[in-house]
Amino acid sequence: MRDWLKDLPEAERRAIGKDLLRAQWRWPVGMPLCRPMGSGLLEIRTDLPTKRTARVLLCLYREHLVALHGFIKKTRTTMDEDLELARKRRKELER
Repeated sequence: MRDWLKDLPEAERRAIGKDLLRAQWRWPVGMPLCRPMGSGLLEIRTDLPTKRTARVLLCLYREHLVALHGFIKKTRTTMDEDLELARKRRKELER
C-alpha cells in the first residue's frame, strides 16, 4: 500500500490523504466518501485532481482504520483480484 501511494504524483497523494483523514476523524462515515464492501472491508472513494478515481480498501482492526490495498479505478465494478488481496491482508493482520 505504501509503495503504491509513494508512486503517485503529490497532488494525488494529498487528495487520498485528505479523504483518509476525513474518514478517520468523522468515523463512522457513509456515502459518498466510504462504502461497505462486505466481509468487513470498506472502500474510501477519492476523485483525484487528474480526473482519475482512486480507491483505498480498509478495515476496522482494534478500533483503528487500517489501509489494506489501494488502486486506481478503471472500471465501474471493483475487480475481484483487488478485493481478494484486501481480504488476504486482513486475515494476515488478524493472525
